[in-house]
Amino acid sequence: MKIIENPKNQTWFDLLQRPTSTVADIEKTVTEIFKDIQLNGDTAVLKYTDIFDGVKVSEMKVTAEEIELAKSKVKTELKEAILLAKRNIKRFHEAQKTERIEIETEIGVLCWQEKRAIEKIGLYIPGGTAPLFSTVLMLAVPAQIAGCTEIILCSPPNKFGKIADEILYTADLCGVTKIYKIGGIQAIAAMTFGTETIKPAYKIFGPGNQFVTVAKQLATKYGVAIDMPAGPSELLIMADDSAVPKYVAADLLSQAEHGSDSQVILVSTSKKLIDAVLLEVDSQMAQLPRKDMAQKAILNSKAILVPNNEEALKFINAYAPEHFIICAENAEFFTNGIQNAGSVFIGNYTPESAGDYASGTNHTLPTNGFSKSYSGVNLDSFSKAITFQKISETGLKNIGKFIEIMAEAEGLQAHKNAVTIRLKDLQS
Repeated sequence: MKIIENPKNQTWFDLLQRPTSTVADIEKTVTEIFKDIQLNGDTAVLKYTDIFDGVKVSEMKVTAEEIELAKSKVKTELKEAILLAKRNIKRFHEAQKTERIEIETEIGVLCWQEKRAIEKIGLYIPGGTAPLFSTVLMLAVPAQIAGCTEIILCSPPNKFGKIADEILYTADLCGVTKIYKIGGIQAIAAMTFGTETIKPAYKIFGPGNQFVTVAKQLATKYGVAIDMPAGPSELLIMADDSAVPKYVAADLLSQAEHGSDSQVILVSTSKKLIDAVLLEVDSQMAQLPRKDMAQKAILNSKAILVPNNEEALKFINAYAPEHFIICAENAEFFTNGIQNAGSVFIGNYTPESAGDYASGTNHTLPTNGFSKSYSGVNLDSFSKAITFQKISETGLKNIGKFIEIMAEAEGLQAHKNAVTIRLKDLQS
């Protein structure tokens, strides 16, 4: 982990870069696969599953028998943990419900807004080295609360052509309607176009590697919405001498173990704290089963010494982290001043992994600086707002002439006529 002391503002551009390939590096591959699946459906999907996942799958859809078998294999203590997490996620997202908003903007002009669920959604759940059954909770629970009627899930099969038991158990628990053994680009393309087996989705959710991120962005060109650009995981910690070095190190490693393209950043006003944390990182990393993965991520990561909290906050807002942990004496300065972050964790006893699993907040968050303009997944992500209006005779008389004036000023005579005709009838 490279230490950078008091970097000048003109060097920030390089410090803000993530260790990922550019879109141009992988867009060609994604585009070619999309075209193949658009033309050849299931045949192409199965071909790429063989190529990328190294397994031949004869039937993509997971059967009821497979789900029941998987449920029987999940340990009771893990089921209890999943149920607790589900309960807290449900509580937090149910609290986000909003009522119908109604107002009479002028006498006789009634306007209102109501939420409607997105009917068909697709969930992408990464498998690979760490099958993320927790992401099923984060996506399927709010989808159920919102009232989505079709919830399909795609996740890459393992070398035996199966999806992890924990993913199947959680998907069944959370009301997923159909599950498919498909990963990567081919899963996003299948949910975009539909195939002989898979129906297309209206909106696709879920994190993934750089290829999945670009595939989701390409899906938007075909009229499919996405939750956000969500790529490799990242974490930034602001820590001063009030922080506990072993806690900070543990949090850094918790994100570093996601993958070699993950990035963790430590920002501090204390060189003593940085040195203590880096010693802890080396010590704790040696004990991790995913040590090699974490080590590669740590090589892409930085510890940045800044002169004061004000400079720290400027850098953090410029970086716009996915996850932001505050372990500082003046935590309120950072909680009040943060503008760009996916999710914020405050204090020595608030590990980022609490948000990943069971505190209740959602862990599907914008990465790569996109928290400057995107929110993390929330209940509103699974619905859209529809506006309604009803105008009485009195209402049209009150605003009609102003509509006529505005329409005429824009040169839209038919717009004006639509009002004028009605007003004439009301005057007769």
